[in-house]
Amino acid sequence: MKRRLSEQQEFEIMKLVLDKFLWLGFGIMAFGLYQMFQNGIQIGLAWLVSGAIILLIFTWIIVKEYEVVK
Repeated sequence: MKRRLSEQQEFEIMKLVLDKFLWLGFGIMAFGLYQMFQNGIQIGLAWLVSGAIILLIFTWIIVKEYEVVK
């Protein structure tokens, strides 16, 4: 038998997972900034764009999974 999670438990687990996406995206963008200073704008910009894409995926998952009400 599978155990069902309450909405609060599901939300807490989702926060933990999405927090990792946030740190990963920020880390990649920081690495891209470092690469811009060390190796040139093109290489660093590619890393920055990659980090931004990860953060956009993060935002999309939040909006898709939970209704964000203004």
